[in-house]
Amino acid sequence: MGEKFRDQFAAAVGNVREEGRYRIFRDIRRKAGAFPKATWFKENSEQDITVWCSNDYLGMGQNECVVEAVKSAVDAAGTGSGGTRNISGTTRYHVQLEAELAELHQKDTALVLTSGYVANEATLGVMSKILPNLVIFSDEMNHASMISGIQRSRCEKKIFKHNDLVDLEAKLKTVPHDTPKLIAFESVYSMDADIAPIKEICDLADKYNALTYIDEVHAVGMYGPTGGGVCEERGLMDRIDIIQGTLAKAYGMVGGYIAADELIIDAVRSMASGFIFTTSIPPSTAAGALRSVKVLKVTPEKRVAHQERANTLKARLRAGGYDFIDGETHIVPLMVGDPVKCQAISDRLIEDFGIYAQPINFPTVPRGTERLRFTPSPFHDDTMMDDLMSALEIVWEEFSLKRERVA
Repeated sequence: MGEKFRDQFAAAVGNVREEGRYRIFRDIRRKAGAFPKATWFKENSEQDITVWCSNDYLGMGQNECVVEAVKSAVDAAGTGSGGTRNISGTTRYHVQLEAELAELHQKDTALVLTSGYVANEATLGVMSKILPNLVIFSDEMNHASMISGIQRSRCEKKIFKHNDLVDLEAKLKTVPHDTPKLIAFESVYSMDADIAPIKEICDLADKYNALTYIDEVHAVGMYGPTGGGVCEERGLMDRIDIIQGTLAKAYGMVGGYIAADELIIDAVRSMASGFIFTTSIPPSTAAGALRSVKVLKVTPEKRVAHQERANTLKARLRAGGYDFIDGETHIVPLMVGDPVKCQAISDRLIEDFGIYAQPINFPTVPRGTERLRFTPSPFHDDTMMDDLMSALEIVWEEFSLKRERVA
């Protein structure tokens, strides 16, 4: 590589460092059977830590039933799938998983892709090919994968203010009734811990002749009687045309999917490049995900315990006067508001207290809203909570961060 190019790459990374948002990857190894404990591998040493920022929300990545399903599938079928879904990569495990996911969301069928990101990008990206002259209405806080898919679609898009029904309707009114429309939004927004007004969005979709596309990645497995997400919890699954989810969070595996009417799924699988031209997830991954979905369908007590732990952490932060987003979900964003301090606090917590909470900076969140994002699980016990609160007490004082203590 020439010096000119090298300098340009160095300058790009240098800009990120100067803004205080250079990302440090923590080298950790989770301890099977001891979630949320892990080992942090530093330069010349190892340290035991407690992970407070995992998206394995329910610890299903270490669930004995799930682990056994993965091992059994490896013994039976080997490791990789051996090809794309069209060329030898559709195994019995994939077929069973898709049937299970379709049943979970009360849809005709489902389609498994390699990640939640790919599921969003591939599906939204192909919509304009299926629906000429399509206009997509997108919530301004939608995930990067949804934004990328909408950009790939190269159709007209209208961005509405976050969860703002008035703004959404005003924009819907500008498009002729017979023009194809799709409203794309999320149920649980993972960085702000809020939930979309799903019913009201569906009412607008009916009124203005629009399809609905919802991203439930932070909700599947977590909400509803069987883990079908917020749409199941609120009895709205039949109002949504395309439900997108992930296998990488509550289900503890990897992969993404959509569930919808058979015709929609058939069109996506026939036309979406992100599905057609990539190797399918390994059979063992599909088997583990299938087992995880089945287990969470019949163990609502895991969801109850999880909500209790999240509410307990929020109550303790509230009592301590910390600035956090006190939302209605299981996600607890603790606000810092400065990228340099956010990274420094994260460093201090893990190095001196064995508490791993990753800093969340721009572009994941807007500048000035940097935060530590806590995701307490059913396995974060009271002792871990005590340790966390004691550490925060010290660190918040050191960095002169504001608190409004409750009298």
